[in-house]
Amino acid sequence: MSDHQSKYPVQGAGLGLRRPIADQLMADPPEDVDFMEVAPENWIHVGGKLGKKLRFFTERYPFVIHGLSLSIGAPSPLNEQLVRDIKDFMAEHKIRMYSEHLSYCGDDGQLYDLMPIPFTEEAVKYVAGRVRRVQDILEQRMALENVSYYAPIDTSMSEREFLLAVIEEADCDLMLDINNIVVNSINHRYDAREFLHAMPADRIRYFHLAGHFVEDEDLRIDTHGTPVDDQAWSLLEEAYSLYGPVPTLLERDFNFPPMEELLDEVRRIKQLQTGAAGRKAANG
Repeated sequence: MSDHQSKYPVQGAGLGLRRPIADQLMADPPEDVDFMEVAPENWIHVGGKLGKKLRFFTERYPFVIHGLSLSIGAPSPLNEQLVRDIKDFMAEHKIRMYSEHLSYCGDDGQLYDLMPIPFTEEAVKYVAGRVRRVQDILEQRMALENVSYYAPIDTSMSEREFLLAVIEEADCDLMLDINNIVVNSINHRYDAREFLHAMPADRIRYFHLAGHFVEDEDLRIDTHGTPVDDQAWSLLEEAYSLYGPVPTLLERDFNFPPMEELLDEVRRIKQLQTGAAGRKAANG
């Protein structure tokens, strides 16, 4: 295995496994999909027919998981039982990596939305301490995702500074969402390319790619319900030129198109990865 491959939990282009498309995927498991991802909260302790469906996929594809409700930045106590359940789930299904949103989604109760953490030094230390505790329980590293946000609470630090500081302080990995960079750069008026270029290559484990809704010229909403737009494709291509063909997962959460359209986006990811690998080889 090459150094490039050994640093990543999976390879190639992946697709988020969602229940509405599970039957279609079971009927004809796509060869173009190299790995899959689920939200563990949707599948932990699920048995019966649904449990068998998940097993069908985990026996055929490498898997990563992306959490929804750890609420790593919340003021409430860390849900250590959830972390232990995730650890067991990963062992049961041979899951390669766990990532979570760098945000919070509840205090006394679940808010069912991802809320931004204040971009402050105090929050860096608080969140990093919680991440280290999660990694201690898991007995392995986790990755944090850069999230889309709309109304920042405190901008003592920039989004980029905050993200980098948390990852460094926690000594954890990064799951970089390309679409979220595009969305935030438009909504908060910063340069998406500068943000991308500042990311720590040695901590990147895989990318997310998704579509978003154009609410207005200067407002984008991260929905995962539309095709990937040209800006995100362009930024993904730039990311590959910077970091090599990093494993990339296509997210689609609702408003599903015909399966071939979805797989066409997965194939486009693979084409860009192949092109980047070829250019890297040609340049030595």
